[in-house]
Amino acid sequence: MKTLALLGSTGSIGCNVCAVVRQFPERFRLCALAAGRNIELLARQVIEFAPDCVSVAEESLVAPLAALLPAAYRSKIVWGEGGLCRAATQAEADMTVSAVVGAAGLQPTLAAIRAGKDIGLANKETLVMAGRLVMAEVRKQGLRLFPIDSEHSAIFQALEAGRSQDVSRLLLTASGGPFRSLSAAELAQVGPEAALAHPNWSMGKKISIDSATLMNKGLEVIEARWLFDMPPEQIEVVVHPQSIVHSLVEYQDGSLVAQLGIPDMRIPIAYALTYPERMPLAMPRLDLTRCGSLDFEAPDHDRFPALRLAYEALQQGGTQPTALNAANEVAVAAFLAGRISFPQITRMVAQTLDQCLEGDDCDLEAIMAVDAEARRLAGQFLSACAN
Repeated sequence: MKTLALLGSTGSIGCNVCAVVRQFPERFRLCALAAGRNIELLARQVIEFAPDCVSVAEESLVAPLAALLPAAYRSKIVWGEGGLCRAATQAEADMTVSAVVGAAGLQPTLAAIRAGKDIGLANKETLVMAGRLVMAEVRKQGLRLFPIDSEHSAIFQALEAGRSQDVSRLLLTASGGPFRSLSAAELAQVGPEAALAHPNWSMGKKISIDSATLMNKGLEVIEARWLFDMPPEQIEVVVHPQSIVHSLVEYQDGSLVAQLGIPDMRIPIAYALTYPERMPLAMPRLDLTRCGSLDFEAPDHDRFPALRLAYEALQQGGTQPTALNAANEVAVAAFLAGRISFPQITRMVAQTLDQCLEGDDCDLEAIMAVDAEARRLAGQFLSACAN
């Protein structure tokens, strides 16, 4: 039996991890659950899976959560970043699944690595912010880091078909989001509700907005650079609206190896948890005869400049990707709150990158300082928009 610490248990990925564990109770045990503020769902998960450690976002949530649980669990509740790190490093955990949204995932994921845990990574910001540092720690500890994002899992699987030295390109597929066919003028009018209506995937609010701007794909390019030790010029993005081909690897003989499947996160989650085994998941199968056409097109960098910004940050290196991610988190939150327009998300990120000083991407303290500075600069942009 494999014992898991799950960070972000009430989010979309976390709930899918629970679904896999629920289907295979003889194979997995959840020893730690960490969530944010959805204490009602967390309480149900705690009662079902009986973890040894439970973490919430802040201390004010401890008493309300405790009131929903049997008395035996109340001494097991921790909170904040310290609580996340405690959940991530539970002694009995064989693997820590990092599914926290945003920059909050970096510290607990790094703590888990330093505690000797294999990682199932669904928090792309960990590698966007500190890819060089994190992968150095993974190598130092002799651990395995398994990608859970569907695109990176697809590449991981396709790389099994050949030698790494024979790879010529990685191709990340993107659905294009809900606004793929809109003009620039139409994009200026879209609101949060429309942006959250992803055509293929059921995701949280932040990642849904990132998908709409294509920033999510930019962050995935940065993540792929570190996961697979591939230079930026060998990582490309192709828009594939049907989300059936999850990503591809091109080898130097011209062969393209792809992973296909229905858009369901249980597939990459289960593969990460049981690699190299494949589990008999209770879910629909892909019927190729009913797929219809599979379309592919180049991304439009003029209408969706976030992807270009991510490539530029990656090429510049250092802590520019950290600043990119921080500014984007502030901008997305502002858009969801109705404070800025859809195009202003990317403008805020671009302006922050122009002003933010660089730091040492091998130094965690420097990385966090750049993260804080980028958020401050993005806040200034936000204030200017309001005036």
